[in-house]
Amino acid sequence: MRIATWNINSIRTRHARAIDWMLREDVDVVAFQEIKCTEAQFPFAAFEDAGYEVVLHGLNQWNGVAIAARHAIEDVGVGFPGQPGFLKGHEGPDAPLEARAIGATVEGLRLWSLYVPNGRALDDPHYAYKLDWLATLAADTRDWLAADPELPLALMGDFNIAPLDSDVGDPTFVPGVSTHISPPERTAFAAFEKAGLADVVRPIRPEGFTYWDYKQLRFPRNEGMRIDFILGSHAFADRVVDASIHREERKGDGPSDHVPVVVDLDLGAADDDDRPMIF
Repeated sequence: MRIATWNINSIRTRHARAIDWMLREDVDVVAFQEIKCTEAQFPFAAFEDAGYEVVLHGLNQWNGVAIAARHAIEDVGVGFPGQPGFLKGHEGPDAPLEARAIGATVEGLRLWSLYVPNGRALDDPHYAYKLDWLATLAADTRDWLAADPELPLALMGDFNIAPLDSDVGDPTFVPGVSTHISPPERTAFAAFEKAGLADVVRPIRPEGFTYWDYKQLRFPRNEGMRIDFILGSHAFADRVVDASIHREERKGDGPSDHVPVVVDLDLGAADDDDRPMIF
């Protein structure tokens, strides 16, 4: 099975391009972020014609997440338990929830499409919201895996964090000044490893950015960032046989500023330990 994550930066603008890529690359499941539309506005017919079922969570022209799959999509969940909300100037537990998380089960895999808050600036309330959002998700991840240690779980999406210095090629991101690279954000990202997840792409594709700003010729200069990830439990990671970053999708007419990140899974790999040993 081939699974991908892609911050599409407006599905209504780029659905034809996305579907063309999905068919060309024979992708079974895609987790989309920044679909920027409501359910009523989503181009369902185009995806259905291509053979994909879609579930989504979109509230307005901002944010929005979706999962498209060739296989049956089951046990759909919008948001995660305790997910914090945000509205600038509004404090308290009743802040409105944004459309940033949707989970579903496909062929026995528990998959999440996640659009982590940007943070905006180190002194902005959105930054504290981002850290709270990540901490809550990490705690939920620990609970999910404690309840089912063999759960093939993947958190996929735009994490808006570059966890390593080598993930930063954009000179406008300055340590001590910029979000995405601050120690608290990187600590929040590392918490997912402590919760039982691993980056399943980096061991196979150690280099490569996933995002380039539209401004200042960032893409031709390769001044990008690696901020899109697929984090998997051991039961998911054990099935991964290949991974790729599709840099070519940043080229051409009207590209997203992000590119797809892809993993290939052997769904029979988890049974390998049950095979008789041959000496």
